[in-house]
Formats: sequence, C-alpha cells, structure tokens
Amino acid sequence: MNEPLAERIRPTSLESYLSQEHLVGDHGSLTLQIKRGMIPSLILWGPPGVGKTTLATIIANESGRPFYTLSAISSGVKEVREVIEKAKQSGGLFTTKNPILFIDEIHRFSKSQQDSLLGAVEKGWVTLIGATTENPSFEVIPALLSRCQVYTLNAFGKKELEALLHRAIAEDTFLQTKNITLAETATLLKLSGGDARKLLNIFELIITSQEGDSIRITNDLVEQLVQQNTVRYDKTGEQHYDIVSAFIKSIRGSDPNAAVYWLARMIEGGEDLKFIARRMLIAASEDIGIANPTALIMANNTFQAVSTIGYPEARIILSQCAIYLATSAKSNASYMAINHAQQLVRQTGDLSVPLHLRNAPTKLMKELGYGEDYKYAHDHANNFVAQEFLPQGIENTKLYDPGNNQRENALRDFLKNRWKTKYDY
Repeated sequence: MNEPLAERIRPTSLESYLSQEHLVGDHGSLTLQIKRGMIPSLILWGPPGVGKTTLATIIANESGRPFYTLSAISSGVKEVREVIEKAKQSGGLFTTKNPILFIDEIHRFSKSQQDSLLGAVEKGWVTLIGATTENPSFEVIPALLSRCQVYTLNAFGKKELEALLHRAIAEDTFLQTKNITLAETATLLKLSGGDARKLLNIFELIITSQEGDSIRITNDLVEQLVQQNTVRYDKTGEQHYDIVSAFIKSIRGSDPNAAVYWLARMIEGGEDLKFIARRMLIAASEDIGIANPTALIMANNTFQAVSTIGYPEARIILSQCAIYLATSAKSNASYMAINHAQQLVRQTGDLSVPLHLRNAPTKLMKELGYGEDYKYAHDHANNFVAQEFLPQGIENTKLYDPGNNQRENALRDFLKNRWKTKYDY
C-alpha cells in the first residue's frame, strides 16, 4: 500500500470519472470530441485536485493515442524538445492519432519554454494538453493560447466529494478490509476545500491512524486528528479563498488597516504576488470604478511592477496599492451596469441593430436605409443630439445608475442635462 489512496482509485474511463459534467457529461463540450478521438490542443484550468491530470490520461486512453507527460517544475526546453522528437516518431502530420503531450502546471513554463512548443502544436506533431491552476490569459503566451481551447474545471461539490468517499470505501482493497461508517462528513469536506486529492489524503490519514477494523467517521474525530495539523495558510485550500475574500472586503469597506493585515497574511503564507495584484485589479473596477478611475490605472501599474520586481520589494508596492484602494471613493455602478445589461441580453436575445446605427459600406446597404437618419453628434451644439441608440423593444432602458460620490454625482448632472426626458437620472 505504498501508493496514496487518490492514486489507487484514480478513474481510468469517462464512465468512472466524477464531476465536470459540463465538460464530460452526456452533453459535455468535450464528450463527443473524446469519443470521436478528434482532440484539439487544450488547456485545463481549475483549482488543485479537480481531476485535470486524470482527465488528460482518460482522453489519451479513450482516443488510443501515445501519451507523453512533462512537469513544468522539473522540465526545461531540452526535455520539451526530446519529448517532441519522440512524439514525431510515433505520430505526426496528417494523422488523427498524433500523440498527446501533457504538461502539468504549464503556467510555470517560461516564455522560451512555451515558445518551444509552438512549432509542434502548429504542425500537428503533438496534441498539447496543459494543466494549470492559474488564469491562462495571464500565464500562457498569446501565441500558444490562440492554438488551444481553454476548458474550466470546477472544484468538487458536497455531493461529488461524498460520492468519492463512498467509492473509495467500496473499491479500494485496503479500505475493504475495514468496517467504515461515515456518520458525519461536514468537517472532512470543509478541510478538503473542494480538492478531491486532499480529501482522500485526509481520509486515508484518519483510517490508518485508527486501531481495529471498525471505524466511525465523525466531525470530532476529524478535528482531533487533522485540525491541529492544518497549516496556517494553505494557498491552494480554503484559507486561500477566505483570506483573499477578507482582503477584498476590507478594501471594499475602506479599512486600510485590515487590508494591509490580510495582505501580510497572504505574503507571509507564500501567496503568488501576481495573484494578489490581479485581485486588486478586479477590485479597482468592481468596487471603485468611475468614483475614481485612477484606481484602475494604479492597480494595473501595480500588477506590472510586481511582475517586474518580485519579492521582497514587491510587497511595498502591493501595500501602497492596497492602502490607496481602501481609502478611495467607492462605486459598484459599472459592475452593476454590465450585470443588468447581460441579464437584459439573455432575456431579449439578439435584437436587431436600428437601421440608423448600422454601417453602410456598400451602395445596396445605403439603398436599404442603413445609416439613414443617423445624427452625427459633432454637428450639433455641445457635441450632442438626442436620438435612440437601443434596439426596438428596450428603448429608454437605464442600465447605468451613477453612484453617490463626488465624481458620479457630477456625471449624473451631466446625464440629466443631456437626456432630460429619456432616462430617469
């Protein structure tokens, strides 16, 4: 029993693969491609322990392709080229059975390492499957990202985690020798943080620490054996999400003291500094927005500076930005506006663009009335003339409601002056 429980019960087929129904369920976006063996190069993006490596292996098995693996932690350009050369000899151009090259933690590859993959992917020598816990838009070079489909894997839910525990008890030869009762699972599931691998590791720790063959799993037992050993900051687990949530809420609540405290907790815990900077970028738009547009510039400059400088000096820049955001005027009006607009689009569908707003590059389009009656704002006083810009059926719909702060109060006055009767500002 040298292999961990997670390895011993790792699924080998789609039928035994739990979770990710949106990808590999009956109507999943990957299901038909896998069954046909027509697999595109792809990036699997999701938190730890959600089955990225397992899914890559299953894809290779079910499509009958050679399977090569590399870890971005231990592999360099030399290893990448060696594997690509092996792959070329076992597959190649004009075949639907070209080998699969799986790269775990592809976000850790440098630009030059990612560049070394481009030719092989473009020429079809390999089908690339990359796994990452980080947003590919930030961590994968654009040239490689444009050649891959990105699929998002979600953390396991309560139902799926409990199903995994029952499967382990039923299928693992060691656990079958025990009489295990899952009396309570709340603490066990909480400590897993939606990470299936972590759940099984904790579960196995509990089972192997108990004497006798009859074992009753309770919340108290789990806390007794595991809780005191939980690290103070697990950057892939529940505290990762709880602490960054406290950080953002402190910024939103205009408390620079709490914001810097939670920032320090993340830094001391070894959190990825670019992750922190990205969260502040989002907050600068979601929670501050037009109340202080400079906040977004400040946060973006912080992200760029942190990416260039690194630890330990980057902590000073992060602190400066966190304090600036926390002490800034707040508004979520832009965030609410896009939420309302997307909801309206889902409700009303693809409404036709009004004729006067349509582009008219050809004579026929002009004859059909495209662009006719459009009023050019700069031909009128104050560069403004009232006209309809929304599709028929949703005219006069107000989606942006300015926040109650100095800048947006001025914007409200501006809009009232322009749209005297059309919108209720």
